Amino acid sequence: MPSFDIVSEVDGHEVRNAVEQTNKEVSSRFDFKGSDARVEQSDFVLAVYADDDFKLEQILDILRTKLTKRNIDVRCLERGVIEKVSGNKVKQIVTVKTGLETELAKKIAKILKESKLKIQTSIQGDSLRVSGAKKDILQESISIVKKAIIDFPLQYQNFRD
Repeated sequence: MPSFDIVSEVDGHEVRNAVEQTNKEVSSRFDFKGSDARVEQSDFVLAVYADDDFKLEQILDILRTKLTKRNIDVRCLERGVIEKVSGNKVKQIVTVKTGLETELAKKIAKILKESKLKIQTSIQGDSLRVSGAKKDILQESISIVKKAIIDFPLQYQNFRD
């Protein structure tokens, strides 16, 4: 029975490279001269430090550009609240979301069930397995999910015949 998995994965190595490139560009730019602006990373949690809100947005824009160049979808970034650190300095936690959350997997399964296609879905950890009788039905289900879920990056992997 043909099947495939719907997942949401981010390459941690590419994220690390993008963070390093962002820090390098921030340290060399004239408008950040004498500033304590930087991005720190621990796994998939990024802490962005800046002197004020404007510079924080500039750093985040540089980070988004570097991530995009490394083929990482920026829709996986979840920004936290902006915190005041010391004086006028600000900090923001940015989380890189990986894996398919249970709520989203249930939403996708519901969308596929409502489409009346002859397929079965099963949630397996942080992925959703979709199986059906024919490849054409599975390809149609992929297009339905692509149209319905536009606010979260999804990949379609492990296609088996």
